[in-house]
Amino acid sequence: MGLTALDGGAYSTIWLINRLVHNAMASDPLSTTFAALADPTRRAILARLALGETSVTELAKPFAMSLPAVSKHLKVLERAGLIVRGRAAQWRPCRIEPGALRDVDDWLERYRRLWAERLDRLEDYLRELQAKATRRRPKT
Repeated sequence: MGLTALDGGAYSTIWLINRLVHNAMASDPLSTTFAALADPTRRAILARLALGETSVTELAKPFAMSLPAVSKHLKVLERAGLIVRGRAAQWRPCRIEPGALRDVDDWLERYRRLWAERLDRLEDYLRELQAKATRRRPKT
């Protein structure tokens, strides 16, 4: 698919943005997951799927967008491994895939531990400073 010229030779911005998103999604799995989670609509879809399996039509109801637009969001979530879409006759149920979120949680856990340790050391240091300040105060 090539670029399509619009009014006066301007290129389709939407096509370019779609290509950029597609190319960005081709990186490592964790980056793909974070890219999928970066969009508030996709996070809202995941929040709804956390309640249980549902159809694309049901997922689309709260959003002011077309079914094809919701379907694009679902494709991004599916490529990231965050959801699984099934097929039961005419019904296309979607469900959350918690494994991909576990990978994110594992990655975040390292930083939680790092910052917890740093904050504990800061707390110890501040207590030490307060103790020194208390000892140095002249008694009146």
